[in-house]
Parts: sequence; C-alpha cells; structure tokens
Amino acid sequence: MKTSYLMYLLIILAIPSCKMKKAAVQHVAATDSFMPMQIGNKWSHGASSYTEIQDTVRIDKKLYYKFYSLVGGDAVDTKYLRIDEQNQLLEGYPDQPGVVYTHAKFNANVNEVFFTLNDKSTNDYQVKLVEKTADRRTFEFDMVNQPNLKGSTHRVSYLKGVGLDDGWKNIKVNGKIIK
Repeated sequence: MKTSYLMYLLIILAIPSCKMKKAAVQHVAATDSFMPMQIGNKWSHGASSYTEIQDTVRIDKKLYYKFYSLVGGDAVDTKYLRIDEQNQLLEGYPDQPGVVYTHAKFNANVNEVFFTLNDKSTNDYQVKLVEKTADRRTFEFDMVNQPNLKGSTHRVSYLKGVGLDDGWKNIKVNGKIIK
C-alpha cells in the first residue's frame, strides 16, 4: 500500500517538472527570425535555382534543418543549419559532428567581430556585423588567414521574417507566400 502511494506521489511530482522543462524551451516566431526554419520553407530565383528546407537531422544531439539548394539547374548543395540559444546561425556536418561553422550572430552589436570556425585555418573567415536595423543584419566576411584572399571581403544580409537577402523572386515561409 505504501509503495502505491509513493508511486502516485512520484508521478504527481513528475508531471509539473515535465511541463516546466517544455516551457523553458522558447521558439522564435518566423516573423521575428532572421532565418526562419520550418520544413517546406522555400526561396527561389526560378525552377532551376532555389533553396528549400527538406528535413531535420540531429547532429551532436542538436536539431538542424536540412537546406537543399539547386543552382543553375545542375549544381546541388546541402547545408545543415540551426539557430542556437544565443541567436547564432550555425552550420553542422553529419559526418563531422565536432565541426560547427558560425554564419551569423544576430544579437551582435555593430562592428562586433567573430570567426566562422575559430580555428585560424585558411578557411576561417573573420566576420563583422556592419549593419543592424530592426529588420536587417548585414555581415562582412574576410578570409584573414588566407594571404591571397585577405582583404577581399563580401557581405551577406538577412531580413527579419524572410531569411537570406538574395534577391529571391519567390519566398514561402511557414506555409505563407511572402513574395
């Protein structure tokens, strides 16, 4: 009899703790995210050049979204992206779970600098947030560890509720046609 009361007490105590754990996880609404992620989101320049979220995968126990891109009708690229608790856009690799590439830090301050791999390799970009408005974040990338490319910068911008600003002709985010 005491055992059954103890079991009921443990179950009653466990239910609120499960609810508290779920409540602690906060999801950013697509309209508030600089890179909205949901299976089915699609950004396209036309039938032969597009990017779409096809699936999810766990890498190092973290949830990543599978971004599949067709470029020019014949080249394909697959990236696995996620946004972490610090509002950073990260890329992971299923075959290299310890490697994480930082694409963007959406909460950074203007002129704040970070590195994509932070390993000082020739593929490690130095990134600086150069524009920050309510609806746009623009980052400048420089391969500072690559002597032949150092100083040849390029910029990447993200729009709130849209994602990568790439002159898309059609955009579908979370089931809604944006453009």
